[in-house]
Amino acid sequence: MAKVGLKNLYYAKIVTDDNTGVVYSDPVQIAGVITVDIKTASDTSTLFADDGPYEVASSLGEISVDVDVADLSLDAYAALLGHSVDKGVLECSSSDSAPEIALGFESLKSNGKKRFVWLYKGSFSEPDDSYKTKEDKIDFQTQKISGKFVIRKYDGKWKKVADEDAIGYVATTGANWYEKETINVTP
Repeated sequence: MAKVGLKNLYYAKIVTDDNTGVVYSDPVQIAGVITVDIKTASDTSTLFADDGPYEVASSLGEISVDVDVADLSLDAYAALLGHSVDKGVLECSSSDSAPEIALGFESLKSNGKKRFVWLYKGSFSEPDDSYKTKEDKIDFQTQKISGKFVIRKYDGKWKKVADEDAIGYVATTGANWYEKETINVTP
């Protein structure tokens, strides 16, 4: 089914990702999501032997994520980029470092069912920022932020997707999608 909607954008900071497991903080919602674009680069190569194609191998490359929201609050901006907010004032320092996070959201499908997505590990970079004067017609200026995502150290996974209309789908999956237990993994 085709996707016809997008809502409920969440992020969760990675507390640990090592050979003992993956632990995330409580997911936090970012209101007003407009688009999430995920672009994966992969490389596929063919080995030729015995006068023809013999074997094919592929590898996952860079995972780029672009997010467009109506407005990125100062608190969300600071949390995603490692800055600080004090008494309503955002301060950015050259020594600030964006934390590693997971990014989750849901999309409505044309059949009325939902698709749920978590990207397990990535970080965002400082976005461009522009302002424009008000004119005789409304011209919305939204906030865009871009990041790179990678595989987790613990298990090599980078994404999970659940469809409400998939065979074997359990309703509690979607109901608990934005709970940290949904993305935490410990043996």
